Amino acid sequence: QLKANKNNEWTPLEGDGDFRSNECIELLKQSDIVVTNPPFSLFREYVKQLFDYKKKFLIIGNINCITYKEIFQRIKNNEAWLGNGMGRWISGFIVPESYDLYGTEARIDEGGNRIVSTNNCLWLTNLDHGRRHQPLPLMTMAENLKYSKHKEIKGKESYDKYDNYDAIEVPFTDAIPSDYKGVMGVPISFLDKYNPDQFVIIGCSYDYGRPDGWSRNIDMAVSINGVNVYKRILIKHK
Repeated sequence: QLKANKNNEWTPLEGDGDFRSNECIELLKQSDIVVTNPPFSLFREYVKQLFDYKKKFLIIGNINCITYKEIFQRIKNNEAWLGNGMGRWISGFIVPESYDLYGTEARIDEGGNRIVSTNNCLWLTNLDHGRRHQPLPLMTMAENLKYSKHKEIKGKESYDKYDNYDAIEVPFTDAIPSDYKGVMGVPISFLDKYNPDQFVIIGCSYDYGRPDGWSRNIDMAVSINGVNVYKRILIKHK
């Protein structure tokens, strides 16, 4: 649609379009908001550049980018956050007719565009939006233990605790107990529901995510009864 607008001017680049080139940096300096799908292999470097030049942005990244030290610290410090849509709920990509449509999310929209969605991407942004301020509806710990739809929670006497530090394991975002005041370990997908008005991010179970004041002797790898659990974000209620 930008190209269809006759008021927009289009000028071919002289170089190869590398975002690190002087030509592209000069264009970046002129911009107000950057919207793009950067190369995933250079994602850390690209995000650093956006912050170096103090730009507002809305970019597509691989879901695993939120586990990168440089990206996680930005999210923890409330300098960046997830946009609207993650995984299969991201809006999708327009592809040419030569590209086969496959998967349950592939479709043709009302404009005739061929669209495929991805299960492993997200929007990363520093543009505020209403969805990130919507309170996450939660049950109390007692209600979760009695009524949770998850067999890992329902019917248990209590939530599991980690072997190596004082926090409970919450394997599903919708199982976060509303009345627990301590530290909780939640899946990285929690960040898609993260409301900074409701929660505070303490750290994560990567060594670089060690909460302030925690001993360097504590192994940040999460384990329960000696069995390692997948990486977790460490949070508390505000």
